Amino acid sequence: MTITPLLLVQGIPWTLAITASSFLLGALIGLPLCAMKRSRISAVRFAATAIVLTCRSVPPIVWLFFVFFGIGSGFITMSPFTAATIGLGVVTGANMAEIYRGALTAIHPGQFEACRVLNLTRMQQFLDVIFPQLTRIALPSLATYLIGLLKDSAIASTIGVKDLTYSAYHISQQTFQGLSVYASAALLYILISIPIAWVSRWIDLNMRSKVSR
Repeated sequence: MTITPLLLVQGIPWTLAITASSFLLGALIGLPLCAMKRSRISAVRFAATAIVLTCRSVPPIVWLFFVFFGIGSGFITMSPFTAATIGLGVVTGANMAEIYRGALTAIHPGQFEACRVLNLTRMQQFLDVIFPQLTRIALPSLATYLIGLLKDSAIASTIGVKDLTYSAYHISQQTFQGLSVYASAALLYILISIPIAWVSRWIDLNMRSKVSR
């Protein structure tokens, strides 16, 4: 039996779903954490720093096991997909908080002063002035992280999510063609990553052209 990438396609939707869901969850976690790290209250900054350090220091696979085998078995019943999303989302949120923080420091302080002079509300400052610049500055780092998250999603197979890596493992066990199976899986990961890089590059160029006008 000859192994082709087409035999592994059944796992791609799960890989994409885990990547997208954990990325979105991370974005929702990252923004508040970033805001907390910039708070004027020292206790809030300390709490945010401790959370980010904890989430980034623990390997993603340990978070998955903690959520699925720990919380999932003792308190709340959850599917492998949900556990993978939460586990990867927690790590993603901490890393995104640092990406956002770095992007904010790159924004000229005069932008914040101008917002205060114009008496803009905090919401207006964020939506009309800060967020567009924050997105443009952070986009390359976010795209790079998204590709890394796509690769990290492979660990979801360890808790039973039938993603691309899960499919590759079981096909290799059935056919004893590990080299061709995993080479095909690697090729598929590359093919998925390329459009992400292209799209992020296109968005970045488009946003830069609008700013330069």
